Amino acid sequence: MKKSHRPVTRVKNPEPKMGDSDWVIWAAWADRITFEDIKKKTGKTESEVIKIMRRSLKPSSFRLWRKRVNSQSIKHRKKFEYSRKLIRSKIKKEEYLD
Repeated sequence: MKKSHRPVTRVKNPEPKMGDSDWVIWAAWADRITFEDIKKKTGKTESEVIKIMRRSLKPSSFRLWRKRVNSQSIKHRKKFEYSRKLIRSKIKKEEYLD
């Protein structure tokens, strides 16, 4: 077998297949995938995702995830769009100062 000179990129947590039940858990942990996107792709509501996470994770991991989702995460489209506006406004301010 011929060895390739192309480097292989390995991902620590690769994306599971869409039909797999692990995909919902993977998507819930991902910061850039909102609950609205999960509902669009799987049909599961936010409360259903929370139930899946509660069943699948250890209690301490579930508490960590909930704390992350409720405080700093942008798992909701409105929070995501609002945070993007804040970032854009900071960038524009910095450009004016230069």
